[in-house]
Amino acid sequence: MIGKLDLYKIFWQVSKSKSFSRAAKELYMTQPAISQSIIQLETELDTRLFNRTTKGVSLTAEGKALYDYVNSAMRLINSGEEKILEFKNLSVGELKIGVGDTISRYFLLPYLEMFHIKYPNIMFKIINGTTLELCSILKAGEIDIAICNFPLEDESIDKKPLFKIHDIFVCGKKYKEKIKEKLDFEEIAKHPLILLERKSNSRKYVENYLISQGVSISPEFELGSHELLLEFAKINLGIASVTKEFAKEYLDNGSVFEIETIENIPPRSIGLCSLKNVPLSLAANKFLELIIEEI
Repeated sequence: MIGKLDLYKIFWQVSKSKSFSRAAKELYMTQPAISQSIIQLETELDTRLFNRTTKGVSLTAEGKALYDYVNSAMRLINSGEEKILEFKNLSVGELKIGVGDTISRYFLLPYLEMFHIKYPNIMFKIINGTTLELCSILKAGEIDIAICNFPLEDESIDKKPLFKIHDIFVCGKKYKEKIKEKLDFEEIAKHPLILLERKSNSRKYVENYLISQGVSISPEFELGSHELLLEFAKINLGIASVTKEFAKEYLDNGSVFEIETIENIPPRSIGLCSLKNVPLSLAANKFLELIIEEI
């Protein structure tokens, strides 16, 4: 059975074509089906909408009044369909990403640049925060995706690991000269430690692992950014726990030095977070595809 919207679409096309047969061709329908649909609409409205002659059809006064409204509605529907097509082609839209400062700088920026070159009309909205803050923002619907430090325990969030990272300890030149051999975690804990704030997921991961090895820590400094960890270690204020992949510039230019340890902290991941049972937008899917292809 033809729905009410379809009846109005047929009415609209017949009104423009002024012919059942021409309307049938435009809509890829048979002429009897067009005629029957108009009869059905006229019956439902209890009003004759067309004058029928051998030369074609013309609108009655009632039909003309109805056409003005239907024409406006159909144009709005067509505009809406065109807008949806633009979204599907990624010629318009917005991608809202939650990410921490460090991940943004050392991991995300190149992918943002590549995506922008490929889809220049997609606008970015970037929200910064810790992993736990970003998860809350994600669940509130304020961002499409979040790039976070794993591991992450939240059953409502779908997690896709993207990039493996390693937690290491680093120090400045003066400390390096004093350390002649590999250290175990207990020996490291005896030095002034420079760590991220307690709410940081990276800090929690390192601290929990050391506790599992029977080593408790009491940091001398608790800082809000990864770069500050490196800067404090650089001027010999202590030993800093950092992400090796994000400390590459400092390690390569000799600003800080990696401390060799008897055991290594197990690697973890950076990954994409999205809400379970909520489909990603087309822009978010394309962005994820781009990252996976490049990695």
